[in-house]
Amino acid sequence: MKTLFLMIAIMTLLVKPSLSQSKDEKEVAAAVEALRKAMIDGIEGPLKEIAAEELSYGHSGGKIEDKATFVAKIVSGDSDFKTIELSDQTIKIVGNTAIVRHHLVAETADNGKPGNPNLHVLTVWQKQNGKWKLLARQAVKLQQ
Repeated sequence: MKTLFLMIAIMTLLVKPSLSQSKDEKEVAAAVEALRKAMIDGIEGPLKEIAAEELSYGHSGGKIEDKATFVAKIVSGDSDFKTIELSDQTIKIVGNTAIVRHHLVAETADNGKPGNPNLHVLTVWQKQNGKWKLLARQAVKLQQ
């Protein structure tokens, strides 16, 4: 019985660190949340701050935008997010790059027209000057 208890205790110690997020994973999760809020708020400064200069932002319909276009469309209301809910998020850190996947459900009013996107999203983040920046994004529509 003591041997079984000892084995369980050792396995718990070995497994527990892998279940917790690393510092970089926590920082990336915070950056994803900052992006989510910035997209809802539609304020230029935070959007520019979170996006890398080299941003490639892919929509589920196939349209690709650079940083300037992405920011301008959100700020102008051409792309207007009222709510954004993210779930099933995974984060994988590879050097100074992070790969994030999640499910996104939102309420939108693009150019005043209501919508409810249901997407799987892949984002790529790069650590630049100590901050995680959105480098690339691609979305895929899910059946509703």
